[in-house]
Amino acid sequence: MGALNVEPALYCHVVALPYPGRGHINPIMNLCKQLVSRKDDIIITFVVTEEWLGLIGSEPKPDNIRFGTIPNVIPSERDRAKDFPGFVRAVSTLMESPFEEFLDRLDLPVSAIVADTNLVWAVGVGHRRNIPVASLWPKSGSVYSVLHHFDLLVQNGHFPVDLSERGHEIVDYIPGMSASRLGDIQGGILTSEIHRNFQRGAVSSVSKAQFLLCSSVYELEPQVFDDLKAKYPFPIYPVGPTIPYFLLDQTHTSSEIKTTTNYPDYFKWLNSQPERSVLYISFGSFLSVSGAQLDEFVAGVRGSGTRYLWVARGDDASKVKEGCGDNGFVVGWCDQLKVLCHPSIGGFWTHCGWSSTLEAVFAGVPMLTYPILSDQMPNSKQIVDDWKIGYRVKKIGSDQSLVTRDEISKLVMRFMDAECLEGEFMRERCKELKKAIRQATLKGGSTCTNLDAFINQISSDAHQDIKDYSQIISNVAHQDIKEFSQISTV
Repeated sequence: MGALNVEPALYCHVVALPYPGRGHINPIMNLCKQLVSRKDDIIITFVVTEEWLGLIGSEPKPDNIRFGTIPNVIPSERDRAKDFPGFVRAVSTLMESPFEEFLDRLDLPVSAIVADTNLVWAVGVGHRRNIPVASLWPKSGSVYSVLHHFDLLVQNGHFPVDLSERGHEIVDYIPGMSASRLGDIQGGILTSEIHRNFQRGAVSSVSKAQFLLCSSVYELEPQVFDDLKAKYPFPIYPVGPTIPYFLLDQTHTSSEIKTTTNYPDYFKWLNSQPERSVLYISFGSFLSVSGAQLDEFVAGVRGSGTRYLWVARGDDASKVKEGCGDNGFVVGWCDQLKVLCHPSIGGFWTHCGWSSTLEAVFAGVPMLTYPILSDQMPNSKQIVDDWKIGYRVKKIGSDQSLVTRDEISKLVMRFMDAECLEGEFMRERCKELKKAIRQATLKGGSTCTNLDAFINQISSDAHQDIKDYSQIISNVAHQDIKEFSQISTV
């Protein structure tokens, strides 16, 4: 990596602190790449554990972004799903001290900290050191609003409740949100006590920050953001979609993509498929469906006769390959946003993680929703009921029951049917939202405007003279290479 050729200038040093999980690290890294692309006098120190540096340290990034590490004081990424409550406790109690010690060793004064909202202690660190903190909420604005207005659920007798008996009841009093089933809005985010307390504590800590950034897009949830802006005394900036849309090659037309051979095998396979004929299936990288349900999924997809590209790992991959037949392609990983933007993709069967949801909206692809936990359930509600760009796979009112292969087969055939009038309406809605989210990222759009406003605010009082800015950037790049090589040999 070479030094940037810029004149001696002022600089703004941002420390970025993601929650240690792929679904949190990717959005904040994408935000950092956007920040440095908009103004070349910003330096970002991206702080991760030593284990995470080994996982992401070789991934491409601008020279303005350097990695910093704290020790592996939390359970390994390979094991966190085995004891998720223990992982949450470790993140909440063991990372703060090493992070403060890291700040003491920094060679440049810090202009601002951008920290995942779930790292509650980061706001206190900023206060003690007189550093402004921007809290980055990595989920939808609607989920934030539910947690922020939790007391309304209690006041209306909707917490605590038995969702198996009362999950069908309608909640119509959360500011900025449309009427929702109780089971949809709190089924994933409020049922687990440790998760509920953790999330509520995170949202409560935002009141002590100087900014709230959100991974959503204003046009997707305007009423929610209007309400939140009226409640907080500091700036609230929807800066999404925090997905790597800026890496897409916008020069390729559909016909050029079809004839390109310079792609992985799964892209070569997609290139040979008819337009909008392939169902892309991925349930995320953290948790998966039960073995019995996966059996039904596999048999249902096979019975539908639909072409598919399926992301599956380990034993699941073998089961999918053996059970689905030769009508598709199974991979352990793929470049999801580029896949969704491929003209052969006609639909996305998803667990409704927020990043996956934003990528589907950006690509203009309708969704089959199968939420598994946390915010995925309210995300599914938004996709199906509010935006009207998808179908549910799980049956309303019986979220824990097995969805049979016959039900899946019929649903997939209806979902992928190009002649279905209901599907045509859904695809038109996808086009509308795709246009809105893409315009937000263009000059004058809401996201573009919010990013510039945030940069101007953290830069105005924090700029400092420096004699050789290009040398600083060179040192940043070389420090990354040295540190990564040391960690890689451990």
